[in-house]
Amino acid sequence: MGRIRTTLIKRTGKKLFQKYPEKFTTDFAANKISVVEYVDLPSKKLKNLLAGYLTRLKKTAR
Repeated sequence: MGRIRTTLIKRTGKKLFQKYPEKFTTDFAANKISVVEYVDLPSKKLKNLLAGYLTRLKKTAR
């Protein structure tokens, strides 16, 4: 079984993906940099969770 993402991560990730779909790729490292540009997150862990979720969305949106 996988890890369950919180509502905050899912809601923020979906909003970012709808607003800027061309800015995110299937590369996690590139998404970490892009997330910092659009969202001010208080912790490194939240940034990484959001970048991972956006990577997952981009892979499944093909």
